[in-house]
Formats: sequence, structure tokens, C-alpha cells
Amino acid sequence: MCSYNSVNGVPSCANQDFLNKTARQQCGFNGYIASDCDAVGNVFNDHKYTKTPEETVAAVLNAGMDVNCGSFLSQYTNSAVMQNRVSVDQIDRALHNLFSTRMRLGLFDRNPKDLLLYGRIPPNEVCSQEHQNLALEAARKGIVLLKNDHKLLPLSKNKSMSLAVIGPNGNNANVLQGSYFGPACNPVEIFKVMQSYVGYVSFLEGCVDGVNCTSATIDEALNFAQNSDQVVLVMGLSQSQEREEVDRVHLELPGEQELLITNVAKASKKPVILVLVCGGPVDITFAKSDRNIGSILWAGYPGEAGGLALAEIIFGEHNPGGKLPMTWYPKDYIKVAMTDMNMRADTSREYPGRTYRFYEGPTVFNFGDGLSYSRYAYEFTSTTPTMVNLTQLSTVKTSMGFDSVNYMSVDDIEGETCEKAKFSVTVGVQNSLEMDGTHPVLLFMKPTERKDNGYPVKQLVGFQTVNLKAGEREEVVFELNPCHHLSTANKDGLMVIEEGTKDLVVGNTEHIVNIGF
Repeated sequence: MCSYNSVNGVPSCANQDFLNKTARQQCGFNGYIASDCDAVGNVFNDHKYTKTPEETVAAVLNAGMDVNCGSFLSQYTNSAVMQNRVSVDQIDRALHNLFSTRMRLGLFDRNPKDLLLYGRIPPNEVCSQEHQNLALEAARKGIVLLKNDHKLLPLSKNKSMSLAVIGPNGNNANVLQGSYFGPACNPVEIFKVMQSYVGYVSFLEGCVDGVNCTSATIDEALNFAQNSDQVVLVMGLSQSQEREEVDRVHLELPGEQELLITNVAKASKKPVILVLVCGGPVDITFAKSDRNIGSILWAGYPGEAGGLALAEIIFGEHNPGGKLPMTWYPKDYIKVAMTDMNMRADTSREYPGRTYRFYEGPTVFNFGDGLSYSRYAYEFTSTTPTMVNLTQLSTVKTSMGFDSVNYMSVDDIEGETCEKAKFSVTVGVQNSLEMDGTHPVLLFMKPTERKDNGYPVKQLVGFQTVNLKAGEREEVVFELNPCHHLSTANKDGLMVIEEGTKDLVVGNTEHIVNIGF
């Protein structure tokens, strides 16, 4: 599918390099290419890339697009043919790509609803127990524990305990779904799930207009907090703040959410638990350093089973193991120009870079952060090499960078040669506490010395998930391909393998590998 964006001034649906050269020639794609809905109209109306509708039809068909989601082609293709801008052969090609794909799927053999395995799926199968279990598993694994001072979590299940759930996302099952979702199977609000764990649960939205929170009902919230044994604040964002065609203009929590959180935390009998329901990062530096906020959970948009998964984690029925999929930047990061697509930091113009691989400024949380109720220890085993000798690549010409370091261009190395140069990294992982856990093991590579050569601060080269019982140890093996995992893009955009030492990093454990030619 080609979408609404343009790259280097060319709208995606009119970009022959992407649709034809990359997708079809390089990747061997033999299906049909469809536009996002009304993306063809955008080429003409919004990008102003073409002067007439007929010229637009020619541009997208010449680029390799086959199917238009929308009415633009149905309105203007005939006139484009009449003006000799589009040939019948081009239309035949688009139809061939569409119908040959549908034929391969068997859609013309007989009634598709009778033919296909997924042609008739009744609601009871959609909402089967197996599917609901899968939704719960996905929610459990996606929730990230970001702070847990003094082991506040998990809470004890206590029928004599009173719990206050405060926040605009605490009693809203829809917000947990995120964007673009169908009818959910038995969605339950966080507040309602909590009622099965403790004796008394009260709920207060805390904001007069949902997550926008232009006005917080702080006095009422303080009363709830002071009269409860424990407080769970369920804050964050919703589709009113972040969705298709709606972008945030800041990285802070909306409105008076921060004011509500800090006041409730200060008034509560015990440190509070902060749950954030949101897709993108938010700057909650204030919460990280607030002693009255004992635990922070990021739920993302966890889906129909998100309320149950959160309750299971809060009350210790599930050990959290999720990791952040993105860096959380401080609020000042919005000063970086949205149109500046440079990845690498540039101190000469105070540009901090983008993504965990190149960003060199302060962070709220980092890509890959995530705590657990267990403690995991790592060690690189003796079978992990300290020297990776790539002499088998010696037929490849080496070059010298401006920093006098030899390197090989990956483009000059044959794929079979790269396969022969593979090596294994073995990491021992031990669950050293008394709770079973599921734990993602993230293997990073970083240079032993930071140089001004444009190479990443670090980069993820592999990850595996292990299920460890309390006290159990297991070894995980990463197969590394030098061309894929030891290469980096230099300042000229070439993927190169550089001679010298690299650090392999898991958690706080490092292993130095020397790469020689």
C-alpha cells in the first residue's frame, strides 16, 4: 500500500522507485499495490504534484500502483486514456496484478464464503476462549513496569483493604482498545476488575472532560485518597490526543493531569501506583523523582483484556516482563524541528539526534527499559568468542576511514560469504528471586570508544524471550551474521564492517569482541 506521505518530494503513490524498483524488482513482490484511501487524490489536491487529474492518473499508474482506494481513478482514468496519458496496456497490467492475486487466493473458484477457511466466522468463534486467552497474553506481555520503589508492587489481595481508582482512564474500557478496533469480547474497565481483588473499590474520574483534563476535581480526589488504603491513578492519553490525523504538540500529560497526580500522591496514606494508558511517550520526569509515587506502569493501549492484565500485574498474579519499544524524550524535545530527518546528533547546531541508536541527550526512559518482580542476572559464557576473524572475507577490498580505521563495505561481500562468517553468542540468564517470570533478553552492540564517525551509540542485534521459574538458569544462543549485526551505516550511508573492538551488552553485562580482517 502506498500512503499519503512523500519522500524527497515525490508522493508515495507516484514514486516509481518505491513501487516498481524496490517492491517489485528488488523484493520480488508479485501482488497488487493499492493506495491508501484517497491517497491518489492527495497527489493532486494536497501535494500539488500534478497539474491535472488525468496527469495524476498517469503518474500513479506509471509508478506501479494498481488499485485505488477511493473514486479518483474511476472518475478520471477514461479521460486520461482519451488524452493519451495512459495506455490500455497499463490498465491491463493493473487488472492483471489484481485478479491474478485473487485467483491465487481461490476467490473465483466458487462463493468465497463457502470456499475459504475464514469465509464464515460466527461471533462465538471470534470470542472463543482461546482467542480471549490470546488477547490476555498479549496484554500481559506488553505492559511495562517502569518504577517500583521499595517493591510497592505487587499488592496483597486483601478483602479488608480499600482501594481508590482515580483518573479519566480508570473506568473506560474503550480507551484501552486504541485505534481501529472491532467489537471487543467482554471488555472490562480497570476499576471493575479491581473489585474482585480487594474488599472495597471506589472510582473518581478526577477530570471534568476526560484525558484533556482542562479542570481537575482535586479536592474530591484528595478526599478519596485520604479515605483509602491504596490509590491507583489511571492517567494518560486517548484517541482524542493521538490517532490518525491527530498529533500531539507537546510531550507532557494533558491539562491538569500532573497537578492531579502530584496532589493525590502527596495526600495518599501510602505511595501511589501510576498507570499510564497511552501509545506515545510522555514526559513524566516529575513522577520518576516523586517519592510519593511508588510504582509506574505503562500499559500502551492493551486491548480488550487490558483491564484484567493490569489487575493481575498489580496484584502479583502475573510477573511483568515488557520492555519499552521506544525512547521517552523530555518535553524540550519538541524544539527539534519536525522536518529535520537527520538521525545523527550534531553538536554544532545543538541537534540531539533521533532514536535510541543516535540520540545523545537526556531521556525520561530508554528503549528497552522495563522492570520485573524478579531479578535477572546475565553472564556471557566461555563459548562466546573474544575474537571474530573475518579473514575469510579477505578477498573483499578494505578501505580506510577518515579516522584511520579499516572497514569493508557490506555491498562488496557476497551473501554466502556472510553466512559462512556467522558466529554464536551464548548468554546465561538466571532468575534469582522467588517468582517465576517471562523475560526478554536484549543483546546490544556498541563501540568501545565513541568516535565522531556517525556510528550508533548502540544498536539492538538480537532478542529472545525465556520463561524462568524462581531460581532457574537458562542459556540463550544468538546467531550473529557479521554483515547484518556487526555492520553500521557510515556518514556516506554505506553499510560497513569496521575493524576493531565492539562491546556486546546485555543489561549491565558487557563482553568485548575484537573484529579483525
